[in-house]
Amino acid sequence: MQTLHWQKSTYSGDSSNCVYVAASTTGTIHLRESDEPDIIVTTTTQSLHALIRSLAQ
Repeated sequence: MQTLHWQKSTYSGDSSNCVYVAASTTGTIHLRESDEPDIIVTTTTQSLHALIRSLAQ
């Protein structure tokens, strides 16, 4: 099993509600929130990019 290296989002700042992101060697993106670290959402880089782009509009 692969070990993921989680990084806190820079948009989380110093708050207690933080979003963490990790990329696997296969290119899958993993997202989790600090309040529920056992719940992990997976996506592709293309889908995450599309989501962020649509939210920015």
